[in-house]
Amino acid sequence: MLKVRVIPTLLIKDLTLVKGISFNSWRRIGSVLPAIKVYNQRDVDELILVDISANLSFEELDYDSINEYGQNCFVPLTVGGGINNFHQAQNLLRIGADKVTINTMSFMKPNIISEIAKRHGSQCLVVSIDARPKTNSCGWNCYSNSGTRNTGKDVVEWAKEVEDRGAGEILLTSIEKDGTLEGYDLKLMEKVANCIKIPVIASGGAGKYQDMIDVVCKCGVSAVAAASMFHFTEHTPLGAKLAMEKARIPVRKPLKLEKKLL
Repeated sequence: MLKVRVIPTLLIKDLTLVKGISFNSWRRIGSVLPAIKVYNQRDVDELILVDISANLSFEELDYDSINEYGQNCFVPLTVGGGINNFHQAQNLLRIGADKVTINTMSFMKPNIISEIAKRHGSQCLVVSIDARPKTNSCGWNCYSNSGTRNTGKDVVEWAKEVEDRGAGEILLTSIEKDGTLEGYDLKLMEKVANCIKIPVIASGGAGKYQDMIDVVCKCGVSAVAAASMFHFTEHTPLGAKLAMEKARIPVRKPLKLEKKLL
């Protein structure tokens, strides 16, 4: 089993760090750059940074701000929100993003997935899938435009398609669970993780360390993402790693633990 990654998610709206519940009721929680600097010191494996306002407006990306974030981020950085074409993704990779994540445009122009993968490698591309349960039937539908538009696409079928098109991994978020601190949607995570071979990052609902342990052990995801859990509780990325290691889940060695072992 590969080492499981712990990844905080930072959401930006109008240049401010925000967090909501079920992709709604956005609450301002601080500034982006100080948060990045804090996470540099907190044993995180990666950071995911998504501009949700750009994702809704389709305006040109704020490359200056993203460049500043990248210059101050000392862990691998995934950037998304408002990417409308291949050239924007390429520019983000050039100014400091290690990976880009796309959602809305992957539905509008699916060829963007293969284009980015062919030019920069699958390892640079994370396809984001935001899911809600289907009405009166089994399964889940994919949503775009920051969870506001039902694409009508089945989550499992879409996950298979983006894998075939060259995506390196999938960021899978349960919209209903997002921000609730009630735990991940285990059925959703397991269903998708079992149908594809590329890594799945579980997102939406983490509230305690056991939630992360459960989604890894029961669903087979490769990474755990969280926002509210790290913003609003005393839980930390280091605590998450120590808890998972105690549960015999392989993680990248926390720096503080390495120092104790030396």
